[in-house]
Formats: sequence, C-alpha cells, structure tokens
Amino acid sequence: MTGREQSSAQADLAERSRRVMPGGTFGNLPPEIIIREGRGGRVWDESGNEYVDFVLGSGPMLLGHAHPEVVAAVQEQVARGSTFFANNSAGIRLAEAIVEAVPCAEKVRFVSTGTEATHYAMRVARAYRKRDKIMKFEGGFHGMGDWALMSMAPRRPGNFPQAIPDSPGIPRALTEEMLIAPFNDAATATAMIAEHRDELAGVILEPFQRLIPPKPGFLEALREATSAHGIPLIYDEIVTGFRFAYGGAQEYYGVAPDLAALGKVVGGGYPLAAIAGREEIMRHFDKAAVADDEFVQQTGTLSGNPVAAVAGLATLEVLRRPGAYEKLFATGRQLWEGLSNAFKKAGIAATVIGEPPVFEVFFAEGDLSNYRATLRSDANLLRQFNALLLERGVLKPESKIYVSLAHDAQDVAKAIAAFEDAARVLAQRIRLS
Repeated sequence: MTGREQSSAQADLAERSRRVMPGGTFGNLPPEIIIREGRGGRVWDESGNEYVDFVLGSGPMLLGHAHPEVVAAVQEQVARGSTFFANNSAGIRLAEAIVEAVPCAEKVRFVSTGTEATHYAMRVARAYRKRDKIMKFEGGFHGMGDWALMSMAPRRPGNFPQAIPDSPGIPRALTEEMLIAPFNDAATATAMIAEHRDELAGVILEPFQRLIPPKPGFLEALREATSAHGIPLIYDEIVTGFRFAYGGAQEYYGVAPDLAALGKVVGGGYPLAAIAGREEIMRHFDKAAVADDEFVQQTGTLSGNPVAAVAGLATLEVLRRPGAYEKLFATGRQLWEGLSNAFKKAGIAATVIGEPPVFEVFFAEGDLSNYRATLRSDANLLRQFNALLLERGVLKPESKIYVSLAHDAQDVAKAIAAFEDAARVLAQRIRLS
C-alpha cells in the first residue's frame, strides 16, 4: 500500500481491524497505516518504516511526539491518579493560563473533545440570547455534532442561507435552525446578520476556515455587526488556539469574539477541550448565578481530568518561551516555500494556501478564498500526491500540513526532497494521461 516494506504483522493487524471495526479504522486514516510510536517530528509504523509526520495526531502535537517535559508531567500525574470527577489543581491552573492567554476568556469550562466544545458554545449562546438559530459559514468545520454538520462539505452547494446536512441521521428539523453564509463575503454575511438579528442566538466560525485565511476586514465586519445587535460571536479555535499565537487566532488577527472553543494543542495530545468566553455568557453554566430556566447543564466524566491538564500546562510552558512561535513560523515558511517551488519546477498548476503553522496545496489557481472556490481543486491529484509522499517517507493527512516545533532541519530537508520528487512523478503522470 505504501510502496515500503510492510511486515506480515502489520498486514495481519490491518486485516484484524477490518473484522471488528467499520471500514477497519477509527474513522481517520486508512487501515493499512498503523503507527507504533512517535518521537519529535517523526513516527514509525508497525513494520518499522519511518516517516516525517505532518499529521501530528490531527494537530495536537504542536511540540512534537513524546516531548520530554510533557511525558514527565504525565508520568508523575498518572502515578497519583488518572481522573477524579472533581476539581483538581492542574485543571484550575490550566483554566487560569487560558484566561491569561486568550483575549475573550474571562471564564472557562472544560470538556473532552472539540465537538463538545463547539456544541456547548452554541448551546450557551442560545441560553444567553433566548433564541434558537445559529449562523455558520459554508465549508466551516465545527466537529461531529448535528448542528455543526451543516454545509460543512456540501457536494452540491445550495442557496444561502439554506443549510444542507452533511450526514444521514441528522434530524431534518435542524436545517431550519442553522443559517449558512459565505466565508470571506463581509457584505452578504453582515446583511444576513441584520436581517435575522431577532432570530439569531449566535454566529460561529473558524476565524481561519479549515485552510482559508480571512480577508482583511472580514472578521472586523462580523465583530461590528454582531456587537451592534447584541449577538454573541463564537470562534472555533480548536485548530488555531495556541497555534497561530499564544492567544490564538484572535490575538493573531486582532479581533476577539465573545466565546471560543479550544482544543487540540491545549490538551497536549490528551483528551481535553474547553469553552472560554465572557463572564456574562459563561455564567449560564453556573446554576447559582442564573434562574433555573437559564441554567445550561454540562457535566463530563473526563472533563478537566488531571492527566490532560498537566499535559496542557507543560505544553503551554514550552510555548511561552521566547522564540517558540518565531521558530514555528520559520519552519512553516521553509516547508511552504519548498512545497510551492516543487510544483513550479514540475510545471503543475497549484496554489499553497493557509498560514505557516498549517497549510495545504490546492491543484487550482486564482482566488481560493471560500469553500466554493476550493471545489475547483483536483482532489484526485491531491490523493495521488499524498500517496507519493507516503512512499517517500512523508506522512501527510488527507488535507492540511501541520507543522511542529519538533520538526528540525533534517525533517525539512527530507520533506522538501519528497515534495520535489513526488511533484516530478505527478507531472509525468499528468503528461501521460
């Protein structure tokens, strides 16, 4: 499958996975990819094959795999206990760190997954506004919840603001509770906010939508429009939180929301996510602070568990050190330029978009500033390119190249060489097709 040596043990594991799991997977990468261990910016599969890793666990491993300070903190905590369903000092200290770092954060509530974080962010906005409808943006990903899986990846985009469910099993009635707007179109989005101001409980978006940066003035326009009508602005910062800057995308782009969903990096590779926001809204999680019919019940067996909390604290300690983000962005720029140049040399029409800590190549040219524009990209060429990289010892997700602080000069050199060779082979295939 990979073009590299695959042991009989790995092949057997892949076959066993197919017998007991739908599709033979956890729902993520193909069943043949079975990772045994990771250190720094690399991973090894069950056959012993080594890869430069740009998956990074789908983003949480911003420090790289098995960072010694994170490992030490986790080992020390595990010996004391894994979870208590009660407050613990590490969780309290992590909440304090989030409030100190994130511009919108006055209070924090922990959950275990990004899906939970966005789900509760929307729910508490509804409780605060006493309204039901949420506006989101076409192409935006906010986890696996029913409300979130609306017009995230519609095969046939409809007319705005009609929501299109992305999965069977979602109640049809929910399509009436979500309004869909075009990303990076400030005029249309603000007009929709004004038109539906009396129905909207909140507006949710990724300030950096999957891989698409906001156009200048777009976030500012949303902030102004939602503030004018008293509508909470919600950032999904599961990906961008602590990645683009210590204060996340809201610090990086200079526009703060009212609520934010945080995940991935903040848990240091362990199950932890959070809702953070203004006290006026977050107080609805406090039964003693609001009327009974305004209280948003939220409990979770592992919410704020101490193992994830100490991993998060250790991760944030490293990120606070001078030069951390400068190094991360410098590595990302090297990889970005290497990827872009590889396609220029090969004569393939392609565009790299994103920000240095996370980006991707699209096999299209021109304006790629919204979901519908990205549909012009040739998905088949991307699949072939990813497979060619895998054969050359570079593990890349279906979309997104995640960059870590652990990726060193050797990792960068190996990756760029793989980019160039894979692009060369791809160009040959294109010419022969």
